[in-house]
Amino acid sequence: MDISRAAAGLFMRNGLRATRAEDIARAAGVAPRTFYRYFATKEESLGPIFAAGSQKWAEAVRAAPAQLPVPEALRHAIVATLTPGVGVRPESLDWVRALLRLAEENPALLRVWGEACQTAERTLAGVLAARAVAARSVVTRSVVTRAVATTEASPTPSLPPAPTPSPKLRLTAATASAAVRVAVEAWAATDDASDGSDGPVALALRHLEALHDFPWSAE
Repeated sequence: MDISRAAAGLFMRNGLRATRAEDIARAAGVAPRTFYRYFATKEESLGPIFAAGSQKWAEAVRAAPAQLPVPEALRHAIVATLTPGVGVRPESLDWVRALLRLAEENPALLRVWGEACQTAERTLAGVLAARAVAARSVVTRSVVTRAVATTEASPTPSLPPAPTPSPKLRLTAATASAAVRVAVEAWAATDDASDGSDGPVALALRHLEALHDFPWSAE
């Protein structure tokens, strides 16, 4: 991550073309061979920063109150991670804007961004699968509690582990991820304020609202 931050700073100050891997290594205080131990190219060095931001949103869905249905958990995560001064520092959003603009001009860097988003999408699919299991376990505990109240003994049910995300859950995760990713990318392409009516939070929430007929259930 230290190397990634150094790369981001150099890219924004000097531009992608003028920045060499050796420059990034020097700025991060490591030898060039250390740089290449982690990254094959200078563009790949932004992977940790891109991944940290995209994974943060997926993990916020995991942390959303268990009783929230999927669309509400998604909204909760958007507000928790993209609101300036709450879930993210305003200067961090400035970095996001600058780096995504660079990515739009460079196919190799855009690929790094896409890979980070795809990894976060897989994380979100697993999170949704776990939330579905947790929701079923609440129902099961309720049934067992009622059964115990009417019988002297009742076996403790074994709950299944979080399953491999089904195709439907993967589609749900992909749809939700795209709604947020497109919102952030669209905002980054403009000069709109990050906390305004066309900021990333407002855009992402509108994208989810536009998908109100999507079957969000995590079953």
